[in-house]
Amino acid sequence: MNITGATALVTGANRGLGRAFALALLERGAHTVYAAARDPRTVTDPGLTPIELDITDPAAVAAAAERCADTDLLINNAGIVRGGSLLTAESLDGARAELETNLFGTLAMSRAFAPVLAKNGGGALVNMLSVLSWHTIPGIGAYGVSKAAAWSLTNAIREELREQGTLTVGVHAAFIDTDMAATVDGPKISAADVARQVLDAVEAGREEVLADDITRQVKAALGGAPDGV
Repeated sequence: MNITGATALVTGANRGLGRAFALALLERGAHTVYAAARDPRTVTDPGLTPIELDITDPAAVAAAAERCADTDLLINNAGIVRGGSLLTAESLDGARAELETNLFGTLAMSRAFAPVLAKNGGGALVNMLSVLSWHTIPGIGAYGVSKAAAWSLTNAIREELREQGTLTVGVHAAFIDTDMAATVDGPKISAADVARQVLDAVEAGREEVLADDITRQVKAALGGAPDGV
């Protein structure tokens, strides 16, 4: 798929990685970049087209699909992390919220935009996943559960979308230098670098992006003992 002249929609585009995706699309000559956020007033970069969208709201998702009916590249970037122990948290509210956004919100967007992409020639759909699709860190176990489920979702919809000529790209990364990882003490990849790799993959027709060394090492260790990573 050629980014030049494309019409793209990026969820969670007002900051962090989503903003990096949106700006990278403009730099590569995308015709229109719909920058989706719960509060569109927080999208301030020139050249972007802000739209209001909460991916956990079915009515808002349907409205976005109707308004952005010329989309041929969907980047499902929006996600949340709540933190806390899976076993000792006071309630399941945080885990449910992460699954509602990271899994079911991604699925809702994919369902709503699949026919849009088909109508526009196939295009591409990108799901932002995580190294935590395959590994876990104490204190954010539910986030890993949600991303593991979103990885499985990505693999499943890829088979369905292939029939209509839509490229489905799963993106895995460890720590990205955004607000979400602000308290992490360790190596981080820049959001701009991740965006570059993802758009390169879209243009080359590749179905998976492993954005950094940590992610590549964890992927290579799959199939070993549970404590082998």
